Amino acid sequence: MPSTSIPFFIEKKKRGEKITMLTAYDYTMARLLETAGVDGLLVGDSLGMVVQGRKNTLPVTLEEIIYHAEMVARGASSSLVVVDLPFPAQYLGIENTIENAARILKESAAQAVKIEVGADDAEVVAALSSAGIPVMAHCGLRPQTVHQMGGYKVHRDQKQLQADVQAMETAGAFAVVLECVPAATATQISAQVAIPTIGIGAGAGCDGQILVINDLLGIPDGNVPKHVKAYAALGEQIVAAVKDFCTDVRSGKFPAEDQAFV
Repeated sequence: MPSTSIPFFIEKKKRGEKITMLTAYDYTMARLLETAGVDGLLVGDSLGMVVQGRKNTLPVTLEEIIYHAEMVARGASSSLVVVDLPFPAQYLGIENTIENAARILKESAAQAVKIEVGADDAEVVAALSSAGIPVMAHCGLRPQTVHQMGGYKVHRDQKQLQADVQAMETAGAFAVVLECVPAATATQISAQVAIPTIGIGAGAGCDGQILVINDLLGIPDGNVPKHVKAYAALGEQIVAAVKDFCTDVRSGKFPAEDQAFV
């Protein structure tokens, strides 16, 4: 069992200690991120864009998310592993949603699911919680509704956002991701609820922060969102390293005697 548990998240908020989360999609990255001390790993449906090269998260299937979650959970012995419920898993009725979420936990050994929801979906979150399935809610910008929203936009309806988060807390969610909302709104909401808020593009007033790992490492694919801070430039380093490899192979410098068996 991971040492970073769901009660651990809640206790960190009570103590005023910030929570750290990053996305992970495979065993090696999960192991490295955990070694660095990250509290939680999210197997996000962002893998559709980051790993599969798709335009949005909608094509990701339940089987695909379970495949990646199983690898991440195997690489994480102490970090809390949370897994996205991919579209449209949570809109197929409560029984099917519970079944899909249970499959994720049973087949991947992850500890919780994340679900993009609003106040109207409180019954689904309550049912999952009652079934013993820990839920991290996701409010604000909800990428699975990108077509309905007309693109990836900042969520500025403070009244609706407050209603959504409060409904999630009442329904039993143990935490909530706030994506792309004004910093002042996120700070106010974070102070109003007992469950931790995890921000992504929501300012420093949240109880924790999450980023997509490729963005953090400087491996961009197109435009870099405003809320991202790259802590490295691995994309450039990878390209440079591979160019050096190709040059050495073509010139006969690699493999040298040191890389050959006798």
